[in-house]
Amino acid sequence: MLLRIRRIHDDTLHTDKDAIAQVQEILRTQFTALPKRDIKKLPRQLRNPLKYQFRSILFVAENRKGRILGFALLQHASDIGFCYLDFISVESGKTGRGLGGLLYERVRDEAKALKSSGLFFECLPDSPHLCRDPHIINKNRARLRFYERYGAYPIIGTLYETPLKEGDDCPPHLIYDSLGSEKPLDRYSAQKTVRAILQRKYGESCPPGYINKVVESFRDDPVRLRSPRYIKTSPSPGITPVRSVEKIIALVINDQHEIHHVREKGYVESPIRIKSILQGIEGTGLFERIKPRHFPEKLIKEVHDTHFVEYLKRVSASIKPGRSIYPYVFPIRNTARPPKELPVRAGYYCIDTFTPINRNAYKAAKGAVDCALTSAELILKGYRLAYALVRPPGHHAEHRSFGGFCYFNSGAVAAHFLSAHGKVAILDIDYHHGNGTQDIFYQRRDVLTISIHGHPSFAYPYFSGFANEHGVGPGKGYNFNLPLPEKVNGSSYLANLDRMLRRIVKFRPKFLIVALGFDTSKADPTGTWELNARDFEANGNAIGSLGLPTLIVQEGGYKVRTLGSNARHFFEGLWKAAVASESVQVLRGKP
Repeated sequence: MLLRIRRIHDDTLHTDKDAIAQVQEILRTQFTALPKRDIKKLPRQLRNPLKYQFRSILFVAENRKGRILGFALLQHASDIGFCYLDFISVESGKTGRGLGGLLYERVRDEAKALKSSGLFFECLPDSPHLCRDPHIINKNRARLRFYERYGAYPIIGTLYETPLKEGDDCPPHLIYDSLGSEKPLDRYSAQKTVRAILQRKYGESCPPGYINKVVESFRDDPVRLRSPRYIKTSPSPGITPVRSVEKIIALVINDQHEIHHVREKGYVESPIRIKSILQGIEGTGLFERIKPRHFPEKLIKEVHDTHFVEYLKRVSASIKPGRSIYPYVFPIRNTARPPKELPVRAGYYCIDTFTPINRNAYKAAKGAVDCALTSAELILKGYRLAYALVRPPGHHAEHRSFGGFCYFNSGAVAAHFLSAHGKVAILDIDYHHGNGTQDIFYQRRDVLTISIHGHPSFAYPYFSGFANEHGVGPGKGYNFNLPLPEKVNGSSYLANLDRMLRRIVKFRPKFLIVALGFDTSKADPTGTWELNARDFEANGNAIGSLGLPTLIVQEGGYKVRTLGSNARHFFEGLWKAAVASESVQVLRGKP
């Protein structure tokens, strides 16, 4: 069975809201004694951790159709430093297939990443003197046998199993999983943990006297654990282990990119760029390659002028194979009357003389957009990182014009698509100003656009990217340009990047899109800066530390010899910080 484990952060996205509803249904069917109010409050627990004094972390096991097969709800007490597994369950009829093991392993990984003192949870007893029903005892034995495989055992020698009401049956054990640590659980830590569990989870039903009695019964130091009763050395059969999607970078490659190959001497935007990057990143083990799906053209027309889109499609289809059209007439004085001949009209929609149109330009550009939209869709489905490895690039393509090797602005189309689900920040770290992205969102406040680039006094596109361009109308104050001098090294670049990251934090976006250019590297034929592989790793780390769902769209970078190494280091830095930020909230100062 093909499935994935992913984390649900809240219920703001439709896909997550549906997943939470399915989790609630599992709770209703598998925990029939659970009060309805406890099931109903799950979305609020995820949204408002302060109210419940735990940070709720929900993991779901989901098949490709979006059906939730099981879940685990982990509670993190950051003030004390422990994790409490509130629920772990699979839907009816799915037990014994390895789902529980996958979920529990993911929970343990999260607890370790949070540097918890241990993982605590309750499990009903397997002893006749605590539970009178033999059928229930058999089920409890199976559960405790399962947890023993991970080194999780009941705490003994305390009054934790004391029933709240005299005569109550099957009071739970408190189980402790050391998460592989050889350090024993000391009495003081155990008492703080138990008090927090009883007060925060059971405060409405547990009187203070009962809580004090149970806490004070923890007298052993270190705390004693029950010896193993069920030792099973063979691995649990079932589903092939899977990685959680928030620890994978979804990789979507434009399979149409090679058809767009301009062979004229000096044209640096060539297919070998993608091959070089792939060679650098494929051995990292960080990526899951996902095939792009095709999206309707109307999504491009929501960002680009309809006449421009139709023109590019028509003119591309009219060009003979192996031929190219270079813009050479620019009718800027009479934009109301575009030239009738398609080849001549190229200048009506183009900003330069070195971005040719050939027979496959439209198909390749449309393929790049499909990759960016596929990546955006994956972000909505729970991936925290997605990489649209595409060419041709897109950030120079404006609302009604192309140029700078760019035809459609893939990143802008993806940003507009995501903006229906929350605010979006676009960070352009290509050497050249993202004039197209700025143009498209210049009057919008729901999409923050930031570009760090060479000053337009010496760097393409020359006419935009100045520091005083801040947006107009509703978009005023939501566009930031940081033009830098001709000579920039890694440390100065990182300092400037950090300034812009603080602006992103202040904006509080739901999603981040990174227009990634490697033309900032040393000896790139289109740039003048001095960044090396370690600098790209540091930049990736800084961006990943924001902890945002992040879509990376490939833009420039033409030094083929170093593309692979720079890409590998960037994504290693990004991934390490992004995974860490899932567990540790990174706070930055104001810009």
